Amino acid sequence: MITIKEIQKRLREAIECSNLTQKEIAEKLGINPSTVSKYMRLDKFPALDTFANLCEILDESADELLGLK
Repeated sequence: MITIKEIQKRLREAIECSNLTQKEIAEKLGINPSTVSKYMRLDKFPALDTFANLCEILDESADELLGLK
């Protein structure tokens, strides 16, 4: 079974591997940089629309990040 913590860890890895800073990601999403920091600390999970936009920004498949592939 897939857990939210596993998804959060994959998202954090994708953010770490991107060539973008947390501030740049936040600017592209139109959110506060502290929110991206919360994603990195696994304190918060993005809303579905934000998650979809993160996938585009990070050039990552939602299926991969969700653990479906």
